[in-house]
Amino acid sequence: MSNELPPSAELGASSTLARPSADFEGAVIRFVSSTLFDRVFREGMALVEDTAAYLDGPGREDSKELSRAVALAYAGESMRLTTRLMQVASWLLVQRAIEEGEMTPYEALSDKYRLGAAEVCRGQSFKPFEELPDRLQELLVQSEYIYDQVSRLDEQLYQPVEKENVVAGQVDRLQQLFGGGRRFDV
Repeated sequence: MSNELPPSAELGASSTLARPSADFEGAVIRFVSSTLFDRVFREGMALVEDTAAYLDGPGREDSKELSRAVALAYAGESMRLTTRLMQVASWLLVQRAIEEGEMTPYEALSDKYRLGAAEVCRGQSFKPFEELPDRLQELLVQSEYIYDQVSRLDEQLYQPVEKENVVAGQVDRLQQLFGGGRRFDV
């Protein structure tokens, strides 16, 4: 794998040129080969399975016993739960694809492979949260924890650290054009 950034790589939401750190590729490869990644992957996927088993089984029964207001909160929180876990599972599967050589770290820089839906996943809980079934509350807390953990990993691994200073570039061009005897600092 090359250390050069492909010209077609999408690098986040900003339209300015951004480049990953010099050891970006090595850092991602080390991470996906680490015991930390294995642990987070196992925990994340186990939580996905536990959540599906609960929502498709005991959760259906639990929701039938709730008052109307609590049932609405249950519906909203279960949707937030599944959104969090879909985001986490997708991110983890991208990392697994890097580990297995099916994609490069540079491809994973694309917004479509990054952890998303933060406004939904980190939004305020529906009221009355404390009246929700205990198991749903446990899953919600666990999903928040894993989402936050993966969010930190995503930021550490994929946050571009070297950005082109557009203003400084324009000032340099102006100084070249006008024979810069005087230097402007940006």
